[in-house]
Amino acid sequence: MPAHAQAQDAPSDEYVGITDIVVTAQKREENLQDVPIAVSAVGSETLGSMQVTTLQALQGSIPNTQIENFSNTPNTAVFTIRGIGVIEPDPYAGNTVSIVVDGVPQFFSMGALLDMYDVDRVEVLRGPQGTLFGANTTGGVVNVTTARPTGNFGGYIKGNVGNWDRFDITGSIEVPLVSDTLSLKLSGIHTERSGWTTNVWDGKSMGDKNINAVRGMLYFTPSPDVDITLQGEYVGARNGAPIVINGGLPGEGNYVPAGTFWNGAVLPQYESPCAVAGQPCKAPDKYYSGNNEVPDQSDMDTYFTVLTMNFNNTGIGDVTTITGYKKFTLFEYTDQDGSAKTNNATRRRTEGWQFSQEVRTAVDITDSINAVLGGFYMKTHFDHYQMYHLDFASPGLVQFNTQDQDTESLSAFLQTYTELTDRLTLQAGIRYTHDKVDARSTLDYGVGAPALTSPNFAVIPDIVIPGVFTQVGRDLRDTPHDIDTGGKESWDNVGWKIGLDYEFGPRQRVYASWARGFKSGGFTGRIGVLEDGNAPYGPEKVDTFEVGLKADLLDRRLRTNFAMFYTNYRDMQVAQIYFDPNTNVQGNRILNAAKSEIKGFELEVTAVPVERLTLRSSLGYLDTKYKDFLYFDPVSLNIFDLKGEALQNAPKWSTTLGLNYAFELAGGSEIVFDAEWKYQSKKYYTAILNTPRSTVQPTYLVDGSIAFRPAGDRFEFVLWGKNLFDKRYIASVYDSPGYMGLTAYAPPRQYGISAKAKF
Repeated sequence: MPAHAQAQDAPSDEYVGITDIVVTAQKREENLQDVPIAVSAVGSETLGSMQVTTLQALQGSIPNTQIENFSNTPNTAVFTIRGIGVIEPDPYAGNTVSIVVDGVPQFFSMGALLDMYDVDRVEVLRGPQGTLFGANTTGGVVNVTTARPTGNFGGYIKGNVGNWDRFDITGSIEVPLVSDTLSLKLSGIHTERSGWTTNVWDGKSMGDKNINAVRGMLYFTPSPDVDITLQGEYVGARNGAPIVINGGLPGEGNYVPAGTFWNGAVLPQYESPCAVAGQPCKAPDKYYSGNNEVPDQSDMDTYFTVLTMNFNNTGIGDVTTITGYKKFTLFEYTDQDGSAKTNNATRRRTEGWQFSQEVRTAVDITDSINAVLGGFYMKTHFDHYQMYHLDFASPGLVQFNTQDQDTESLSAFLQTYTELTDRLTLQAGIRYTHDKVDARSTLDYGVGAPALTSPNFAVIPDIVIPGVFTQVGRDLRDTPHDIDTGGKESWDNVGWKIGLDYEFGPRQRVYASWARGFKSGGFTGRIGVLEDGNAPYGPEKVDTFEVGLKADLLDRRLRTNFAMFYTNYRDMQVAQIYFDPNTNVQGNRILNAAKSEIKGFELEVTAVPVERLTLRSSLGYLDTKYKDFLYFDPVSLNIFDLKGEALQNAPKWSTTLGLNYAFELAGGSEIVFDAEWKYQSKKYYTAILNTPRSTVQPTYLVDGSIAFRPAGDRFEFVLWGKNLFDKRYIASVYDSPGYMGLTAYAPPRQYGISAKAKF
C-alpha cells in the first residue's frame, strides 16, 4: 500500500511511471527515495480511498509494523515496529514507538490511535530514530502530518455510509483573511457506527463508536522568509464500554460457559474462544460477550495545540520552533469477565497533559556539509485511578489503584550530512538526553461490594478494607494506604547514528547505518504487591545495524526498496500481568530482559508495467528471540530460562499484494479499481511465557474499492469493502498467569459507499 500512495498521491502526466512523494523523515522536506532510512509513506488520496479514520486502519499494510489496541482499554495504542513495542495499557510505561503529529511527540499512548481527517500523509520510520526524534523511539516513529493551509480559498466535504450503521462526514474549508498574509482553515469529522458484538445480557450491540473532532489553523506569512501556523484541535469520543471476551482455560476460570441468550434461546456457541486446552484461541462465526455490571461508557476528551514558526535565511540558518500542548481525560467502565454474570469489573479515570518545545536550525556549514541542530524539552503529568473488583469469590475482592507521575526530558542534538564525493554522503548524528521521573502508586484492597457508579469517583461507600483503612466513605487519596510505592529517578544517555549512502545511478542508492536507541526507565504503576513498584525498572538500549537499497528502474516504472537489519536489544522492558490465587491480588511488573536480538528485512516493490496499471507488494520478515533472560514467575514461583523464545507481538512474516487500475471513460471521467491482500503469520501477544493461549493466529484479509471520478476532478464516488471475505479472528490475547485471561475480536467485514466534493 505505501507504494500505492507514492503512485497515486502525486499523479504524473498520462499515468506513466512512479511519481515522487515528499517526506520529513529527517526534519526536512526530501524525496522519499533520497532518504537513507526504511520509510513507508501513505498519502492523503490513499488514506481517503481506504476509508482510514484512525491509525489502526493501517494495520497489516506496512511491513514489520503492528498498529493495535488493548481489548480492555481500546483508546490505548499498541505500536510495535520490528518487534519492539510496549504491551502495557497504563500510561506510566511510555512508548518505544513515538507518534509524532505535526512535529510534536505524543507522550501518552492513550488517545494515540489518532482520528484521521484532513491528513496529508503518514510516514512510518522503522528502526531507532533517537538522533532527530529523541528518546522512546527504539522501535521507530509514526510521523503524521496534517494538511497545511495554502493561503487559497478551497475545501471539500465527504460523506460515508456503511454496514454496522456506519456514518461519517468529514470536511475542510480554507478562507484567506488577508490576501497573501493571513488564512484560516477549519477541518472536522463526525464518525459513528454500531458495535459488531452482541451483549448476551440484553441483545444490544457492544462497542458502539461516536467521535467528533474539529481542528482550526491560522496561517500567517508576514514575509517570504517567515511563516507561522497556530493550530488547535478538540476530539470528543463517546463510545461504548470496552469489549472483553473471557479467555480462560478449563481449570483456570472459564467464566463464559455455554448458556442462555437474553431472549431465552439456548446459545451453545457462546463459550470461551480459548476453551480448548492446549490450543490457540479461535474466534467464533458470531461475536458475543456480556455486560450487566457497569455502564456502557467510554468517554475521552482531548485538546491539542501547536504553534509552529519558521524563519528562513537567517544568520544561523533556517530556524524552526515548535511549541506543543496536549491535555486528555479518559473515563470508562469495563466488564472484565465478559459474561452475563456479575464476576469482575473495573472503572478507571485518567487525566494527563504534556508540554513540549523544540528549537532547531538547518544550516549549510560549507558547500559540502550541512547540519540540523537544536534542543528539545518536554514535561508531562498524569493521574490515574482504577477500581477493580471480583465477585466470583464471596464476599468479593476490591482493589483500588492510584498512579501519579511527572516526567521531564531535556535534550540537545546534532545531525550532519557531509558530501564526501558527488555520490557518497556521510551522515553522523548525536543526541544527549536527560530524563527524570517522579512517580507514586498506591493500592488499597479489601472485601465488600464497591459502588462503581458512585458520582464521586474517589469515594467507595460500601466497602470494608482491613487494616488501617476502615472508615466507610473516606477519600482513598487522603488516607494511609495498604501499599504505597514509587520514587524519583533520572537517567542520562548519549545516542547516535552514523551512516553512509552511495548514489550509484539516477534515483538509485545503497546505504548502511548504525544507530543506538534509548528508552528511559520508570516505576511500575499498576501494582498488586509491594514488590511490583518499590524499585525502578531500568532503561533499555538498542543497537541497530542496517543496510538498504532504494532504486527506481526501467524509466521509473519499477521501484524497489529493501532494508536488512540486525538489532542487539539490551535490558528490554517487558510487562507481566498476573493474578495470584493465594492472595486474590492482581499485579503487574515491568521487567528488564537481559538480552534479546532481532534480525529481519523489508522489501517494498511498486511497478507500473503499462499505462494506468500499478502493482504493489511488500514483504517483512522477523526473527526475534531472547538471548539471555531468566524469568521468575510470581505465581508458580518457578524460574524459567527463556533463551531462544520469541518476543511479543512480533509475527515472523507479513506481506501484502495489491493492484490499482484506472480505466478511462469518454469525456475524461474514470473508474479506478483497487484491491489488496494482506497476510500476517502467528504471533505471541501479552504473555512473557509463550503458550498456546497467548498465540494470535495467522490472518488473511482482502480489501477492495471501486471509485468513479467524473471529469473535472471535483467529485468522487467510492464503493469500498474491508475484510471482504468476512474472516473472523482473534485480534489480541491478554494472558495472565493464574487468571482467566482476556481476548478481543478483530473487525468483521465492513463495506459502504462514500461521496466527496471539492470546491
